[in-house]
Amino acid sequence: MTDPTEPTRYVFEVVKDEEAGIYDAVVGDREVAGLTYDVAGDDRLVLQATSVFPEFRKQGIATELIRRVLDDVRAQGKTVTIMCPIVRTFIENNPEYADLIDPEHPGATNSLPRQNV
Repeated sequence: MTDPTEPTRYVFEVVKDEEAGIYDAVVGDREVAGLTYDVAGDDRLVLQATSVFPEFRKQGIATELIRRVLDDVRAQGKTVTIMCPIVRTFIENNPEYADLIDPEHPGATNSLPRQNV
């Protein structure tokens, strides 16, 4: 039996739309969240904003979407500039991703520790 106080957990795919500059979280055939980005040269993405449709909030979708986006960035050998406060908070809470922050263009990372390069 399911506990009615537990949030529903959605299994979702991440679809990268390079033309639109967004990583979409998709459940079935429905977009439920997204993380917009801009390309800055060959080796850096500027992570702009994370959004989750209201009925899908508070279910860990944004956290998992950010994790998968950062894993994709790592797999591509790129760095990020953070403009999104949700991504900034995620990295503060998951310092194993702090090495992905571009040291010359960190973005909105005031409270993150500086990386020794």
